[in-house]
Amino acid sequence: MKNKRENYQELARQIVEQVGGEENIDNVIHCVTRLRFYLKDPKLPDTEKIKDLDGVMGVALAGGQYQVVVGPAVDDIYKEVMAQLSPSEETASNRQAAGPPEDSTFMEKVGYNFNQFIGIITGSVMPIISILAAAGIIKGLLAVLTATNIVTDMGTAYLIINAMADAVFYFLPVLIGFNAAKRMNGNPVLTAVIGGVIIHPTVLEAANSNMNIFAIGNFAFPFVSYTYSIFPMILAAWLVKNLEDWLKTWVSAYIQAIFIPIVIIGLVSAITLLITGPVLVGFSTTLANGLQSMLDFNAPLFGAVIAAFYQLLVIFGLHWGIVPVYVNDFATLGYSYLSVMISVTIVGQAGAALGVAVKSKKAEVKELGYAGAFSAFCGITEPAIYGINLRFRRPFICASIASAVGGLLAGILGVNMWSIIGSLIGLPSFIDPDNGITANFWYAILVTFVTLALSFGLTYVWGYNDKMEMYKKREKPKNPTKADFSNSSKQQIK
Repeated sequence: MKNKRENYQELARQIVEQVGGEENIDNVIHCVTRLRFYLKDPKLPDTEKIKDLDGVMGVALAGGQYQVVVGPAVDDIYKEVMAQLSPSEETASNRQAAGPPEDSTFMEKVGYNFNQFIGIITGSVMPIISILAAAGIIKGLLAVLTATNIVTDMGTAYLIINAMADAVFYFLPVLIGFNAAKRMNGNPVLTAVIGGVIIHPTVLEAANSNMNIFAIGNFAFPFVSYTYSIFPMILAAWLVKNLEDWLKTWVSAYIQAIFIPIVIIGLVSAITLLITGPVLVGFSTTLANGLQSMLDFNAPLFGAVIAAFYQLLVIFGLHWGIVPVYVNDFATLGYSYLSVMISVTIVGQAGAALGVAVKSKKAEVKELGYAGAFSAFCGITEPAIYGINLRFRRPFICASIASAVGGLLAGILGVNMWSIIGSLIGLPSFIDPDNGITANFWYAILVTFVTLALSFGLTYVWGYNDKMEMYKKREKPKNPTKADFSNSSKQQIK
């Protein structure tokens, strides 16, 4: 009997083979449940064979990526995929993208480059999402400990726990820069140094004191605080890569090791501090304030619409394009209403899967339902979606309806969130780090359990019965405009 690693190795081998082999792979990254391939020829993969592999939940084509959904074991499977591609993960991650086919139309090239741009942003954020979520929960728990006087804000325990919670946010530019450079096949360490420059304590002190770097007449170049920032370092990573590549074409190999870092640190730091940093921080603030304005205009409507349709984005793998938006909310505002709506949708999917599990008398369905619900309670919806809710269709509809109601209620109550992770495991994220447990926390619990109860109830009453047919395990449309459920092959569970 094969152990887990052998199973992962075999699955990785089959996936690589079916996507067109190593020669068809430009790059591969992963999120919390998906392998995300950048392919030279996206027409080569045998999608139906990939869907039928044991361990694969689904396939999606989105954002210029060929996405294979494998669930929570994605990190282990990713490592085995990388082992299939090259002797070392580092070498494999440095594959160069081939670019769009030469016969591509102008719009196809624009689309390709746009997808690459989105891929860089999401690839910069995805590796630290779980760490950001964990840090947010620690921050919420610290607020509880402080509010109950178990820990005082003057004690060493508070100091240490607060450092644990704040470190990832404080050094976010360094982490984002490192990840962005890896995604661009640049120099991660050199880019991380630029991140260190812009969050250096002296720079932050100057920013907090409203000092200017220099001024020309009435036009000033101010110091800006870059802790919690994302976009400036993504552009800095691009500058580092292109400047380094250019310098290597004419600088003698004898002095490259010293000369190139000096030039890059000097130029990119200056450009970031003087120009791109302030501009992109301004853009980030505008984006966050824009979302806030939408909420101020009609929070209940905004919440209902986002919550009703967000999990559709998950199906097609497009939800990661939203991640930088609400991470930016946390970076600029310290909280995110958008993240609240996403939490509601996770609970909705959990309730539907749980409703199926409780109602069904079939062992396989019960097992899939409980497993999917548990995963969703822990913040990951793909097992619930692909294992149960989409396969019976109606549970997904029930979850979406309940999520819309939950989003509406969250908007009415003005529920707020201070960390990324949602669902039941993320309830500490609704604790105000400054004021501890407030009405917001109890409103969040109310919204969570209303959504859960409604999703469960709708599914139990209307969304499922054991006479229903389960659609083929991993079948789903490639994109919303080509969805055709009428001819979907079905598989009856006996």
